[in-house]
Amino acid sequence: MSCVLLASTQSCGERGPRAAFASRSCPTSVSLRPGAPMSSGNEDPVPLPPANPCSRCLLDLEVAKLGESDVHVRMLAAPINPADINMIQGTYAILSELPAVGGNEGVGQVVEVGSRVTSVKPGDWVVPADTGLGTWRTEAVFPEETLLQVPSDIPLLCAATLSVNPCTAYRMLADFETLRPGDSVIQNGANSGVGQAVIQIAKASGIRTINVVRDRPDLPKLVERLMSLGADHVITEEMLRKPDMKDLFKSIPKPRLALNCVGGKSTTEMLRHLQPKGTVVTYGGMAKQPVMVPVSAFIFKDVKLRGFWMTQWKKDQMHSKLSLCELVRKGQLTAPACTEVPLEDYRTALEASIKPFTSSKQILVL
Repeated sequence: MSCVLLASTQSCGERGPRAAFASRSCPTSVSLRPGAPMSSGNEDPVPLPPANPCSRCLLDLEVAKLGESDVHVRMLAAPINPADINMIQGTYAILSELPAVGGNEGVGQVVEVGSRVTSVKPGDWVVPADTGLGTWRTEAVFPEETLLQVPSDIPLLCAATLSVNPCTAYRMLADFETLRPGDSVIQNGANSGVGQAVIQIAKASGIRTINVVRDRPDLPKLVERLMSLGADHVITEEMLRKPDMKDLFKSIPKPRLALNCVGGKSTTEMLRHLQPKGTVVTYGGMAKQPVMVPVSAFIFKDVKLRGFWMTQWKKDQMHSKLSLCELVRKGQLTAPACTEVPLEDYRTALEASIKPFTSSKQILVL
C-alpha cells in the first residue's frame, strides 16, 4: 500500500494506499500520479483558495505490480517547489491529466527490481531522471529509465533537493558564459533554492557573486546566512538602484552573467551593471512583470537575453548530478534551509510554501 497525495477533479473516497485530492479550481491539497508531466519553474504561487473538504483527504492506493523492467521504490523525502503549486493551479506551461500524483523532485530507496533491471539494486538511493515522476507518495513502482542512482552517503535533504535547484544553478553557470575564477555573477532572488545553490557552486569555482534580495524585517539574518554560504555581496533591490553601486565595483569586476527569477524593475537594474556583451538568463518571474530592457543596452552594450527552463533541459543530466554530489561530499554544497514536515501535515507545508519572504523549503518526509 502507498500513501499518495493526488490532484483530482473527482471527489475522493477510500480506495485502498492514502491520497489527498484536489481540483485545479480548488488546489489546496496537491499530489500527482507517476509519469505525469511536472514543472520546474520558479513562479511565485498565488495563495491557495479554500478546498472542498473532500479534496483534502488521504487515501491508501494499491502499489502497481512489479514488471521485469520496473523498480519498486520507497520514497524518503520530497520537497514542495513553486512550480508544483503552479501546475496544480493550472497556471504552468505543463499540465498533467488528472488525477495525478504530485511532486517533481525527491529521493527514494530501491526496495525491489525487475528481472531485466541493471542500473540499480535494492538499497540504492534514486532520484527522478526527468520531470513528472510524482514523488509525493510513500512508495511506487517506476520504469527503470525514469530513475537515476545517487550516492547514499550524502545527506538525505541534499539528495531530496538535488534534481531541480542545484541542477538549474549548475547549468546556468556553465552554459551561457565561459566564467573563470575571479569573474563575477549577479543574481536576484538570491535567497531562493536556486540562489543559494548559485552562491555555493560559484564559490567552489572561484566565481564571485553579487546577490540581490528584497528588503524584509529579518534582513540582517538573511544576509548572514547567505554570506555564510559564500556570498561576496548581498544587497537589496533598493540598493541596486543607487549610485553607490559604483563603489561596490571597485572591489569586484562587473558581472558577465545575470540570473533573473524576478522580472520587472529588478531585472532592468541588474542589466545596467552588466559588462558589454554580457548575458541575462531568465528562469523565473516571481514579480509577474515583464522583463524591460532599454534600447541602449542592446545597441551600445550588445547584451544578450536568454531563457532557461529545466523541464526542457535533458543533456548531460547524469554528469551534472554526479558533479553536484561530489560538491556535497566536499562540503561545498549544502541543502537550502529546509523545514521537514510529515506527509500527514501536508496542508501546513503547502500553506507555508506560498508565504512571502519564505527562505525555508518545505520537505515532505515520507
